[in-house]
Amino acid sequence: MGPLYAGIEAGGTKFVCAVGSGPDDLRAEARFPTTTPEETLGRVIDFFRRQGREHGRLDAVGIASFGPVDLDRESPSWGHLTSTPKPGWAHTDLAGIVGRALELPVAFDTDVNGAALAEGRWGAARGLATFVYVTVGTGIGGGAVVDGELLHGLVHPEMGHMLVPHDRDADPFAGQCPYHGDCLEGLASGPAIAARWGRAAHELPDDHPAWDLEAEYLAAAAVNLTVVLSPQRVVLGGGVMERAQLYPKIRRRTRERLNGYVRSPAVVDEIDAYIVPPALGKRAGVLGALALAARLRSGARITRGL
Repeated sequence: MGPLYAGIEAGGTKFVCAVGSGPDDLRAEARFPTTTPEETLGRVIDFFRRQGREHGRLDAVGIASFGPVDLDRESPSWGHLTSTPKPGWAHTDLAGIVGRALELPVAFDTDVNGAALAEGRWGAARGLATFVYVTVGTGIGGGAVVDGELLHGLVHPEMGHMLVPHDRDADPFAGQCPYHGDCLEGLASGPAIAARWGRAAHELPDDHPAWDLEAEYLAAAAVNLTVVLSPQRVVLGGGVMERAQLYPKIRRRTRERLNGYVRSPAVVDEIDAYIVPPALGKRAGVLGALALAARLRSGARITRGL
């Protein structure tokens, strides 16, 4: 028997927990609504204790969390949620509470970095050294792998808050990010679509003008990511991207906006394979948590067989 890991996708709406080693080896899975930290983490800890008794000792736990979070291992608040607007969760020591209760080493990262890790190991970016995963849904967030390593830095990437061109004649909507107004998330998230058009995204027909506008903003983001990080692939997921006609629109506008400057065949001739949907779907987050745990125990680089 190989190593067995605990994975936690910690979301503002729900927690998803799994025991296993990957998509083909999931021994157990559970979902809990995100209520108070005490109640939610109590259910998480009870779940993994039961699974340990049934399947044997777990080797490590990975947590892919909503944020913002502190990822600096040298910081006294490493593993904590920081300024999250989720009531009751600000400054919660998520990694510490779980790790102490389960007596396991903890790998801790953002939910989108976890999803990027999973797509790189098992999904749409498998075998690539540098790529980006962006989720477009209730919010917009992104994770990046650069030369085989998850990108951190000053804090962690906040791709949803990049500034994109906003033609107020074509789109007079002011944006709804409480910090930046018309950043990418403020203009192109699911709630922004609903606020602009008065209907939720899933209620809009395929020929609604919302989708051309959405593609325009997401293409601007793809251009920014392409010229800044030079990824080998851009994976776009999340609830809004379930509208499949967005992909060809985004690809076309990305190539037009790049205007021949980036001469890689991936963009010029093969853009259908450059901007792609995730292969793991809604499982990317919890699989990413398992991948974080496996990476912690092995010490391997992301794209080197982990």
